[in-house]
Amino acid sequence: MISQLRGKITFANDKFIVLDVSGVGYRINLTATDIVELTNKDLEKVHMFWTHLAVREDSMDLYGFTNKNELDFFELLISISGIGPKKALGILSVAPVETLKKALRSRDISYLTQVSGIGKKNAEKIVLELKDKFAAIEGGEDYSSLREESDAVAAIKSLGYSTAQARDALQKVNSTVTRLNDRIKEALKHLGK
Repeated sequence: MISQLRGKITFANDKFIVLDVSGVGYRINLTATDIVELTNKDLEKVHMFWTHLAVREDSMDLYGFTNKNELDFFELLISISGIGPKKALGILSVAPVETLKKALRSRDISYLTQVSGIGKKNAEKIVLELKDKFAAIEGGEDYSSLREESDAVAAIKSLGYSTAQARDALQKVNSTVTRLNDRIKEALKHLGK
């Protein structure tokens, strides 16, 4: 139906934005990460979103994504029984798509259980249903860096920062810094600026 929208943001809160497209305001639900990024940018700028229109008996909701990869993963998630658009959006708010894919391939459910309404049993069900849908991964992939990244985010969050702030700070850390404690220290320096 509606695959893509381009326009200016006229309103934003912590769950959705209103995008003005040639005088028509579209309410678009976004991930928490995207909302934080967009509100830190110039709202007068023209933005483009990939969209998914969820039609139900009593509502029509538009979900937006800044890149096609996020939209594809969102649609993969909502294809799972019991995972609706709001839970799928919550999952995408936890970590970037590639991180989530690695976590699911390695059967790490810690990312999924951070989402409200998804317990251990549901998380295991999601992993089980998605394993057949993912393309075959190369053998011998190292998932220790994924675990360390998750531990670093948890450590920074324990100091009162949000998940989005922790992830953003860790992305700014130079890739030559590899030890977990050093990465956390460097990320905290970025947060202190």
